[in-house]
Amino acid sequence: MDFNMKKLASDAGIFFTRAVQFTEEKFGQAEKTELDAHFENLLARADSTKNWTEKILRQTEVLLQPNPSARVEEFLYEKLDRKVPSRVTNGELLAQYMAEAASELGPTTPYGKTLIKVAEAEKRLGAAERDFIHTASINFLTPLRNFLEGDWKTISKERRLLQNRRLDLDACKARLKKAKAAEAKATTVPDFQETRPRNYILSASASATLDDTSCPPSWAEWKEEYPGGWRLPCFFLLPLNPSVTRARGCLSLPKDRKLWNDEVDKAEQELRVAQTEFDRQAEVTRLLLEGISSTHVNHLRCLHEFVESQTTYYAQCYRHMLDLQKQLGRFPGTFVGTTEPVSPPLSSTSPTTAVATMPVGPSVAGLAPPGEAALRLEVTPPASGTRKARVLYDYEAADSSELALLADELITVYSLPGMDPDWLIGERGNKKGKVPVTYLELLS
Repeated sequence: MDFNMKKLASDAGIFFTRAVQFTEEKFGQAEKTELDAHFENLLARADSTKNWTEKILRQTEVLLQPNPSARVEEFLYEKLDRKVPSRVTNGELLAQYMAEAASELGPTTPYGKTLIKVAEAEKRLGAAERDFIHTASINFLTPLRNFLEGDWKTISKERRLLQNRRLDLDACKARLKKAKAAEAKATTVPDFQETRPRNYILSASASATLDDTSCPPSWAEWKEEYPGGWRLPCFFLLPLNPSVTRARGCLSLPKDRKLWNDEVDKAEQELRVAQTEFDRQAEVTRLLLEGISSTHVNHLRCLHEFVESQTTYYAQCYRHMLDLQKQLGRFPGTFVGTTEPVSPPLSSTSPTTAVATMPVGPSVAGLAPPGEAALRLEVTPPASGTRKARVLYDYEAADSSELALLADELITVYSLPGMDPDWLIGERGNKKGKVPVTYLELLS
């Protein structure tokens, strides 16, 4: 593998500089560039969106799949990019057990018949639950995951880059500040002018240390090269060549000033570059953070779709259970433990045939209580109390005492004394019959 040592050393140096700057900021020993208030608000809003999105996602997964083992299995299949195997819902499993129990206990007995009917209803409930889970996963969970695994990762990456650019900028500011302080200190040091004749040697031992072959420059050349004279401290006052003078620690003051001027210019140039990169990265990060508003709009639409799918699911469950309740009400022998044949349908008997003569709960009895089983369609509505109602769902009449409904049609409804509160009398033209309240939207 080919390593670029220069780049590696440069990256290590940058990392060390950022670490020093970050540590000094934490200890309050270095200045820190603060972002504007609007930018800070965008950052806080993005963090809040991410945190609450994670919580909503996790709890929705618990709602759709309460079994933690199943959730872990689905997570592993998703990470392995494999299709999640189809899983039987609890309702479908209950329906399977009931059907097997009815087959073993006797499908012709009242208990066996009831088990079969309930098993069919539970199977429909399980299918409705499967559709709801599938729809909610696509319309709600998937957009939330896409935000956390896509948009938020991009935002986090750009925020880290912005943090690095800020550390580089603050390090450049600190370097420039130190360079200017050193330049100002060098400017305040007084010059020391040499007044001795040229080529004077004050120390024989110092003369012995010099190269005998070296040829010192003329006095005019020396004064032109070093107009400021000698810089203190000097170990011996000799007009030597510049290289030997520097080796002895005797730089002239104007040369020091020039070096610090160059250092200041270099620091200012690095600061301008760092400021430009910081501003560019801040603008990129700002645009991404402002995109959180679009994320909220998208999540709002997904939330509406989730509520709509949940409403559809519970409406289907209610209809399935209502149909099951009606079917159970047609088997009176089921609840008294007799094996008598089921009563013939109302359409083939007189209007006074009883529909429910067994001890059932109030909701079941409300569908066809003894006093209303022989409801005569020639009843007259009360003088007051009639209202208009809009039908929400299609409804198929179970017998001649009920009125079939079509979604979105308008009918007139009213109640009779002693009537079950879950039911009303509905009129459409010259047709009358009982209608369930839950299928209606009463209008003022």
